[in-house]
Amino acid sequence: MGDSRGEQRVVVVGAGMAGVQTAVHLREQGWPGGIRLIGGEPHRPYDRPPLSKAVLLGKSEDASLDVDFGSLGVDLELGREVTGLHTGSRLLETAAGQVAYDHLVIATGAGPVEFPGSQGVPGVHLLRTLDDAARLRPVLARQGEIVVVGAGWIGAEFTTAARESGCGVTVVEAADQPLPGALPAEVSADMRGWYEQSGARLRTGVAVRSVEHGGVLLDDGTRLTADAVVVGIGSRPATGWLSGSGIELGRHGEVLADEGLHASAPDVYAVGDCASFPSARYGRRILVHHWDNALQGARVVAANIAAATLPDGEAESAVYDPVPYFWSEQFGRFIQYAGYHTAEDELVRRGDPDEAAWSVCWLRGGALTALLAVGRPRDLAQGRRLIERGTPVDPARVADAAVPLKKAVVQS
Repeated sequence: MGDSRGEQRVVVVGAGMAGVQTAVHLREQGWPGGIRLIGGEPHRPYDRPPLSKAVLLGKSEDASLDVDFGSLGVDLELGREVTGLHTGSRLLETAAGQVAYDHLVIATGAGPVEFPGSQGVPGVHLLRTLDDAARLRPVLARQGEIVVVGAGWIGAEFTTAARESGCGVTVVEAADQPLPGALPAEVSADMRGWYEQSGARLRTGVAVRSVEHGGVLLDDGTRLTADAVVVGIGSRPATGWLSGSGIELGRHGEVLADEGLHASAPDVYAVGDCASFPSARYGRRILVHHWDNALQGARVVAANIAAATLPDGEAESAVYDPVPYFWSEQFGRFIQYAGYHTAEDELVRRGDPDEAAWSVCWLRGGALTALLAVGRPRDLAQGRRLIERGTPVDPARVADAAVPLKKAVVQS
């Protein structure tokens, strides 16, 4: 390690939102040393949410992040894949040679889960990167038939774009309702009609047996023909390159970070989709694959790197325990979710799901733990503050959609 802060170098692996924001916040924290940002893709760092919307539809050619790396003194290296890590010698392995670090930030995000046997099959697509979106744009322009495998968030957003482009779309989901694993079936059942309203066909409760050139074969023997197949069956932390490094990983392959987003090796941190963290707020370890997590976690990593190099007692470590947040735009609706719910939480509805705007709240011990808002941004804003504060609420008033959530607080 260098003798002073100015001689130390932070190396960030991953040039997505989490990695870029870590570099930005390091400078905002007054970090005087070197910062090296290594990205596996050849493109300038870009934002991912527009990929399933404006970029995919051709409404925008550029999703690049508005960051002047030169003025920040950040060395940006693109198209350089990191293949290994030696924590003892503080060295990264890349195809272009080794890279030394004093402090390392793992921000490699998550990659899409590929359908077994579909790799290399013509006409089969994923949607995770800028190149993926570029390959799908002419598919939408041809206005053909598309089969979407998976009715999760990305499947719904892609289906929305495909229908807007005039494509015929059939969505196949093995679970009985859309958004399995993200929302209870009793909630997501209220969303299945959105597909039909958009003109898309949604088939649930049947798994895909195989993905082929020209369509898919279902477990019930049905063969769906298509000009293209889009696979959206989830994502996994992109941490394969950490094999043999000694960095402790969880059951999903995520880096097991602590409350300050430190990994299990000295001066190594992990942030964004590739890392889980222990939440005192929710009493469990959480893995979040959403944009806001990458944005917020970067602040904590930067603060802790800066604090770690100051003399003892001059800075306190930052703790990461956010109220998770994400949004999705699909079928003409703006959906927001804040918090973290479990099956044990009490589910309270606000409003009629047959209407354009409604919400669902989850309560535990008399306080909000999570909230889903469909076209009700005020519910989201007020509910998020209540979750952050752990404020007790009256379930009956929460259930009254005419009562602002901030008015549902139990008066002491």
